[in-house]
Amino acid sequence: MERKLFAGPRVRRLRMGMGLTQSRMAADLGLSVSYLNLLEHNQRPLSAKVLLKLAETYEVDVRQFTSADSDRRAEDIAAALAKAGAPVSRTDVREFAEQFPDIAAALLRLAETGDAPGTAAAPPSPLALVRAHLLDRGNHFADLDSHAEALADELRLSGLPLDAAVQERLRTRHGLSVRVLPWDVMPDKLRRHDHHNRQILLSEVLDSASRLFQLCVQLAQLEAKAEIEAEIATAAPQLQAVPVAGQLLAANLASYWAAALMMPYARFHAAAESSGYDMELLQARFSAGFEQVAHRLTTLQRPGMRGIPFMLLRTDRAGQISKRFAAGRLPFAADGGQCPLWVLHEAFEQPGRILTQIAEVEGGERLFSIARTVRPQITPWGAERPRFAIALACALDHARGLVYANGIDLNSHPAAPIGPGCTACTRPDCRQRSAPPTGADLQIDRVNRGLTPYSFNRISTGDSAS
Repeated sequence: MERKLFAGPRVRRLRMGMGLTQSRMAADLGLSVSYLNLLEHNQRPLSAKVLLKLAETYEVDVRQFTSADSDRRAEDIAAALAKAGAPVSRTDVREFAEQFPDIAAALLRLAETGDAPGTAAAPPSPLALVRAHLLDRGNHFADLDSHAEALADELRLSGLPLDAAVQERLRTRHGLSVRVLPWDVMPDKLRRHDHHNRQILLSEVLDSASRLFQLCVQLAQLEAKAEIEAEIATAAPQLQAVPVAGQLLAANLASYWAAALMMPYARFHAAAESSGYDMELLQARFSAGFEQVAHRLTTLQRPGMRGIPFMLLRTDRAGQISKRFAAGRLPFAADGGQCPLWVLHEAFEQPGRILTQIAEVEGGERLFSIARTVRPQITPWGAERPRFAIALACALDHARGLVYANGIDLNSHPAAPIGPGCTACTRPDCRQRSAPPTGADLQIDRVNRGLTPYSFNRISTGDSAS
């Protein structure tokens, strides 16, 4: 190992999460109690031997101890403090995030929802509360995955294609038939549960993958209700106190379960790994849409069977973000993503094509991104045609597992400098800048004209010079 790995708080969280005493874990790992105590307090580095023993004994992914999640959390906290006018040394913030991860996560939730203590900020929106909860959970819900996977295995035994098996399940178990109606008969709905006639009505504008997904969502509401309610019960009291937020979370979890039924965890993970995360091959193999596959890839965080930790954003041409899911705290996982230099926004110029990009954010972290335009449903002639683009991004060190990175020298390839959006970006020399960063000290020069109309002193991040 090139550098010593100090992961004491993560070892302690694992032990406490499993309900183990120090004596029990020390015995499991063949260590003395005193040595384990030193490990947990970062007074000894985590050796490769102990790391492998942890993974083997407790069936956990070694990336749980070596990932950069705490560093990303520290970057997010440092940015939030700087934005609030209270810059703190990044070294101090990193130590705090590592030693007190639960408090750090709570502070981030406050910053993300705008509910900072001592302020008169407006209450967080239900959408902000749900997004914060999904990010806090890494967009992975193990019980929902397992429940949907078990049913998927059961349905496979019928020998029917999944869409036929789901319709048969709805008919025999719940007494519901399925009808597809013309768009002019059901112009303002994609799916409707007709309780009186015991029917599930689908619009003809849905393609086959979307029809299957909608039926799976309906099945989730019938057969995964208890599991969804159990997940909602684990949410923060702040979210549970807002009825609309609870309903929105329930809808998100039903969609999660539906995707897990269409793309069962173990089979989907194996297919993704073996294909190099080839999106179109995964579409064909699981009869799913491009956006459905991309969304599912953000959920693969099962211990011992983790996929690449992806982040997904969906935007319209105006740069308005309508979806945001992430398996970890990558840049833009909580906010941002409006930088026009990011390939997400270039996708509109080449509809239907998969575009790739290596980009670097201000903190120096590099991302590998895949972007493409998508359409939510078929649009009849003369009707409004919605257009969206999605980006799937991961840390550059994970890109070697992607078929899209084949032939690219990831170490030397130039990276596009991107930011979260002009008002939150402090790059002084960006030709694309449309507004100065919030809180910047503007420098007005009536004699000279720079590359942009906004000159400013770079905002301090609180680090002292080394």
